[in-house]
Amino acid sequence: MFFAARSSDPGGPRIGFTTPRALGKAVIRNRIKRRMREAVRLELPRLSATADYIFHPRRSVLEVGFSQLRREVERIFRRVAS
Repeated sequence: MFFAARSSDPGGPRIGFTTPRALGKAVIRNRIKRRMREAVRLELPRLSATADYIFHPRRSVLEVGFSQLRREVERIFRRVAS
């Protein structure tokens, strides 16, 4: 799940990740966030500087290959940009 909202902050895009306890223990939640942060970092040039992005990942983030995760983040950013 993904949310985007317009931001009045001119400093650039802000990105947040939510990982509820339902995803697992802290080690699992942190691994999910690390994978998501890296995928987003690689796609940062595609972002609009005027929006806030909030990712609500699912547990499947741990099971998919990193290239597939990166493609999904790219697809989300393209969809939001249009």
